[in-house]
Amino acid sequence: MLSGAEVTDVKDTRQAGAASAVQDGGGGPVDSLRYAGPPRPLNAATGIAVALCLAVTLVHVLLVFLYVAPPNVMSQAYSHQVNAWVRPYFEQNWRLFAPNPQSANRQISARVSSTAPDGTTQVSGWIDLTAADDAAVKHSVFPSHTAQNMLRQAWNAYLKTHGTDNRPHSERALMIEKYLRNIAAERVAAQRDGTFDSIQLRVVSRPVAAPRAGGANPPATTAPARTETRYLPWWKVVSHGTD
Repeated sequence: MLSGAEVTDVKDTRQAGAASAVQDGGGGPVDSLRYAGPPRPLNAATGIAVALCLAVTLVHVLLVFLYVAPPNVMSQAYSHQVNAWVRPYFEQNWRLFAPNPQSANRQISARVSSTAPDGTTQVSGWIDLTAADDAAVKHSVFPSHTAQNMLRQAWNAYLKTHGTDNRPHSERALMIEKYLRNIAAERVAAQRDGTFDSIQLRVVSRPVAAPRAGGANPPATTAPARTETRYLPWWKVVSHGTD
């Protein structure tokens, strides 16, 4: 136990040491509280990064605004730059909230060809890709979104970007064509053995009849909806399948 006099001496000693450290510029308690802040290069780098983020954000907002806004002088003058930035990653699509019902049932089939060692070309029979997708969805508790929509949406995009001559007239059309070709090739490779180096698609479209008032059956004299069959050209693909 320290007496009252000894405690007073200890306090005086500590105070004297602190004062001496302040006067001598040593690493005392006061110096430990001093903080000069981050180095200047770090401050400069942080400022540049913030400025770049703000600039990119403003440019992105401006380009998306021009893309979704009604046609105007500015959006038409910079249409190439706007489309290059927005498509395909920031493209606006409101079908999630207001889906467009399909006006036709489409059956997409594919056949492939391969070159035999003797140089002859072998062509397979038609493989119904739509039926395979429907079978993967039917009776499934958790149906795959890709099985339901990937092939169908790829064909819808192909219809919008290609004319009746099946020739791409823009870079986007060429990208959509490659996208559809790759999907079909992967689906075929998963269903058959052997390799192939070319693929052709056939699309059979059957228009969906409009519903009649009150759910009445159509009269017997009504002509059946016209079925259209469209053949796409043969496309070269990277060798797919298994030996």
